[in-house]
Amino acid sequence: MPSENIRWETLQALKNSPKANITYDPYWSERGEDILAGCKEALSLSSHSGLILDRLSSVPQQKSCFLGSSSGDSSPGLSEEILTSASSSGSVPDINVKHTTPSADPPLRTESEQALSDEAKDEDPVADVSEVSSPTSLPAISLLSPKAMDMERHILKFEKDRRAKAKMALTQRQEMHEKQMEAVVSSESEQLKRFEELTELKQRQEYQSMRDMMNRETKESIGRQEKLKEEQRHRMKIINLRLREAEQQRMREAELERQRQVEGQERLRNLNTIQEEILQLNQLLDLSTQTKTDLPTASLSSLSTRGNQLCSQVSEVVRKTAEGEFPSVEDMTVAERALHEMRALIRLMQEEVTKAQEKKKKEQEQEEERRKQVELQAQQEAQKAAAQSAKEKARRKGLQNSAEDSTLKWYRELQEVAAQCAQSFEQLNSPKDAQTKKLKLELQKAASIPVSQISSNSGSQLREIFDKIDRLLSGRAVVSGGRSVSTSQHPQGLDFVCYKLAEKFVKQGEEEVASHHEAAFPIAVVASGVWELHPRVGEFILAHLHKKCPYAVPHYPPMKDGTPVEEYQRVLGYRVEDSGVEGQDSFLKRMSGMIRLYAAVIQLRWPYGSKQGSAPHGLNHGWRWLAQMLNMEPLADITATLLFDFLEVCGHALMKQYQGQFWKLILLLKEEYFQRIEAVTSTGQMGSVIRLKQFLETSLQSRQISPPKGQLSSTFWRS
Repeated sequence: MPSENIRWETLQALKNSPKANITYDPYWSERGEDILAGCKEALSLSSHSGLILDRLSSVPQQKSCFLGSSSGDSSPGLSEEILTSASSSGSVPDINVKHTTPSADPPLRTESEQALSDEAKDEDPVADVSEVSSPTSLPAISLLSPKAMDMERHILKFEKDRRAKAKMALTQRQEMHEKQMEAVVSSESEQLKRFEELTELKQRQEYQSMRDMMNRETKESIGRQEKLKEEQRHRMKIINLRLREAEQQRMREAELERQRQVEGQERLRNLNTIQEEILQLNQLLDLSTQTKTDLPTASLSSLSTRGNQLCSQVSEVVRKTAEGEFPSVEDMTVAERALHEMRALIRLMQEEVTKAQEKKKKEQEQEEERRKQVELQAQQEAQKAAAQSAKEKARRKGLQNSAEDSTLKWYRELQEVAAQCAQSFEQLNSPKDAQTKKLKLELQKAASIPVSQISSNSGSQLREIFDKIDRLLSGRAVVSGGRSVSTSQHPQGLDFVCYKLAEKFVKQGEEEVASHHEAAFPIAVVASGVWELHPRVGEFILAHLHKKCPYAVPHYPPMKDGTPVEEYQRVLGYRVEDSGVEGQDSFLKRMSGMIRLYAAVIQLRWPYGSKQGSAPHGLNHGWRWLAQMLNMEPLADITATLLFDFLEVCGHALMKQYQGQFWKLILLLKEEYFQRIEAVTSTGQMGSVIRLKQFLETSLQSRQISPPKGQLSSTFWRS
């Protein structure tokens, strides 16, 4: 038993050694390889081998000798028992044979014999153990012995039989597996066929159901389409009916519109005829008011006022037609009523003229007696006035009460030229036939409307207005009120247009510039351009300006003997109406507007005209006007107002032109002439005096006069 335990421990130690890790290939001999061909490492025993050797050394010598003997029957048996045990254990231990012991084996072996001996050692662990356990030279089992060879043969045969059995078993298993696989494949193929048939059946069923559903939907869609077509046909019938009704309605409305247009045009022609007749009657009324002074003033003024009101009513109706509308029946009723009333006014005026003539004859005798008495009183008053005038001249140190003779001569010549021109177109101004009346109205509109449209909106608009006026004065046709008109249509047409155009320019200064001071510059630049190309218009502008504002000459008209007070006030520039003379504020406002227009004209030139010659009415006339104003006795409230307006508009241009001489004149005005203005000004009229004083003090202190507000810049003409 101890030896049995040692055997198992030996086998366990060999199992744990590195040799035990060598894989055993039973087919190495068939491949013709060495069994240890794959072992490259040096073999060695494990640490347990020493313990085993120690135990083996303690075994009785007899047993060792017995194991080591090479003769006897027991030795082979034991070897076979050891080999059998070793083979049954299933492990091939590895024994190190490095330590040398004396052996009876021959020293030289062949390679095959060495391999067989190594293999025998591997197969016979007991022999190895005995060899290791006997340090002395003991006899061992030879690896080339017949028993070893027989053992090897049995082992190989056993392995071969085992491989044959395994191969046979493997072949049987493969055949069984192939049969099973064939059975499985056939079963699976049958199942696959059944599955494909089932799938195909389901697809056919789905396809059939889908086709049935599509057929149903197709039928339903066809039904809906038919229904929609029916509804569409019904709608088309309704729409066609409505279209026919709309077309009929449109035709009816077009017919009504055509009738309305025809009636409107007829009413418009009647309205134009009514307006023309009312304007002619109103002119007769105005001429009667101006010429027939034997009529009562209040009566004539009321008639003229009412006539102007009637003209305004008709003009208001006509203004609607200018906006693209036809006059209504109510408008025609208003116009016809105004015409009847205007005719009644003319008849009333004629009756009053007749009555006034009869009354005048009765009053002439009374007037002769009164005149004698008035002459006596006038002589007495003249003597007193002469004495008083002599005293005043001595006190005023020789200042004039009227303009210079050359200035008065120039003033009278302009008035005569204007009067001759007015007489020359008397036939056109008082036409008898309807065609001449119509031409006169068209020429008057063509001359006055462009001047009324002058503004400071843009330079291009101002140039268009100037070109239109220039074409009219040049005898070319212009469009006015939708009609073409030319001064060449009548022999007196050019004189009439020049006179009316100049009158309109002065009226713009009297009204537009008086209300808006900055409007003086666009009006003045157009007037200056027209004056440069058509000098006759400029003469008429001065004539109308001097007539309405004699202070622009400057001229203070004296009161002649026998001249009524109202007539003298008209000469001075006041408006005299039935209600009386206009207020001083209104009078000064109009005079201020005309003086501002005159001051703007003398310093401006049309930018697109010829620059080679001198200005038609330049700054030298402004210098003359200012010098003559300072040589005349000042008038209360008028002189201060006009000097301030003139210097505010034209002072900057005069300063640049005359420089030192201008400042001497301003200093004279401030130091000497201003005291005379204050002497004739009452307490309630000091507003204009204070404005003039502040202007003079500011200008002299800074030695500079600012450019006037509203003056046209270079950028204005590019707009």
